[in-house]
Amino acid sequence: MQVWLNLVLVVQLLSALVMIGLVLIQHGKGADMGASFGSGASGSLFGATGSANFLSRSTAVCATVFFACTLMLAYMSNHRAEGKAADTLLDRAAPALPASAPVMAASGAAAIPGSLPAQAVAPAPIAAASTAK
Repeated sequence: MQVWLNLVLVVQLLSALVMIGLVLIQHGKGADMGASFGSGASGSLFGATGSANFLSRSTAVCATVFFACTLMLAYMSNHRAEGKAADTLLDRAAPALPASAPVMAASGAAAIPGSLPAQAVAPAPIAAASTAK
């Protein structure tokens, strides 16, 4: 399965690069008017109108290949996720904490290094002050 995934990815990258190149060498819409008045752009390999058809069809073929590869990559990545359980770090269960681990207070004081655990901070001085009255 990994070989197919790599192969489709390479085909997708190549089609993207070819499509970028084809788009860059295409003439703009205003280039045809200049070619009709006899400018130097009309002496191309495919002729004034033949290049537009060939380049636009080649771009459409590359776009279709790119889109098909994108769909195959999405399908393969989804299919691969169903086959393997707990493949990523987020899918794995958190390890159980030992019983001697300190319980975090609501304010997160147990996470601060050097602070007292939640059990040591008790409202005992407040209770003593209220009984002294």
